[in-house]
Amino acid sequence: MAAIAIVTLGVADVARSTAFYEAIGFRRSVALSRPSISFFAAGGTVLALYGHGALAEDAGLPAEPRAPFGGVTLARCLASKEAVDAAFAAALAAGASTLKAPHDAFWGGYSSYVADPDGHPIEIAWNPFIPLRPDGSLELPPDPPAA
Repeated sequence: MAAIAIVTLGVADVARSTAFYEAIGFRRSVALSRPSISFFAAGGTVLALYGHGALAEDAGLPAEPRAPFGGVTLARCLASKEAVDAAFAAALAAGASTLKAPHDAFWGGYSSYVADPDGHPIEIAWNPFIPLRPDGSLELPPDPPAA
């Protein structure tokens, strides 16, 4: 099975972004993290924070300024609407900015969006259709049998 092992965000200030993600509940790996890069447990996937320019160089890409929306969002799925409201408030207190306040979503869940200190969009949502495992990862339903 294919798996995404690490999602790396290019950030302007690794220390500032590290403090933000710790404040919203991510556990940083002290053993792996360095001043130039931080690694966080993220429910089976690892979230990494690395300098924007260094990440672009590593990928062989020009370090151009970020567009307002780069086509990617992160998502935290929580167990209830109340948990979404609490996580949204905690993100704002930690330095996030509001993109979309918590609301009943058209797809039947409850959703909000914040931007981290570098502008990366993070959805904070409750999805009644996909169960959560104890570690916060999602338990996708089994596929129907092939016809």
